[in-house]
Amino acid sequence: MSIVKNDFEKMNITKIKNSKNNKKLTMITAYDALFAKLFEDIADMILVGDSLNMSFAGKPDTLSATLEQMIYHTNAVCAGASKAFVILDMPFGTYINKDDALKNAIEVYRQTNAAAIKIEGGEDRADIIKHLTSNSIAVMGHIGLMPQYVRSEGGYKVRGKTIEDEAQLIADAIAVEKAGAFAIVVEGVMSNVADKITKAVNIPVIGIGAGNVTDGQVLVWSDMLGFFEEFKPKFVRHYLNGASLVKEAVNQYRSDVQDSSFPSKEEEY
Repeated sequence: MSIVKNDFEKMNITKIKNSKNNKKLTMITAYDALFAKLFEDIADMILVGDSLNMSFAGKPDTLSATLEQMIYHTNAVCAGASKAFVILDMPFGTYINKDDALKNAIEVYRQTNAAAIKIEGGEDRADIIKHLTSNSIAVMGHIGLMPQYVRSEGGYKVRGKTIEDEAQLIADAIAVEKAGAFAIVVEGVMSNVADKITKAVNIPVIGIGAGNVTDGQVLVWSDMLGFFEEFKPKFVRHYLNGASLVKEAVNQYRSDVQDSSFPSKEEEY
């Protein structure tokens, strides 16, 4: 019996937009064909996040990820999950102005089968988003706590704690929607403010660390499956104790090798 629910529906921009107030959207990250294939018939969207620079490459933040890296991993994900709605996370420095943003987005479309790109920023990036969407690039926005701002902001800080910041976040969401984005990630925002943001726009709001009031959720796969042992953000739920399970399995393999119980006669040619 399959453990995968049979209500999977291949997504597109129209279906994602129409999910607002009708269906909660599930998004998960993936960086390779193997895991992408596992997620393909379950998640509504797969994000090839620049978080791969930390969870995959072991770097302290996302800022050194390159467009070449993102294209490489997106091609791997698309190869493993050809039916999935795949979004490429545009890395730091690739959309600092309208011309660079469009040039790099076109390169993404030319070299991968990604359905869309994601960029960070609100009112300050609305003109860039508008330029992209006006040139046939599908854009998912990202406001709130924005990892690419970690050095300029002096760390990862929860947003929406003041009335002024609440107003700015709502203005950011409205600006991103008006610029033509089909959805918005809202990260690290007080849940009561995330609720107001969700109600302020007519496109889906995908939360991460923003409570359950949004139109959907996104998590980094290695976080939710318990593979990252050093740190567990408050907003992450471990659905699997992956690190322990892998260690136990490899320890058993090592033991079987040492006592010659692997390979057995049944595992020989």
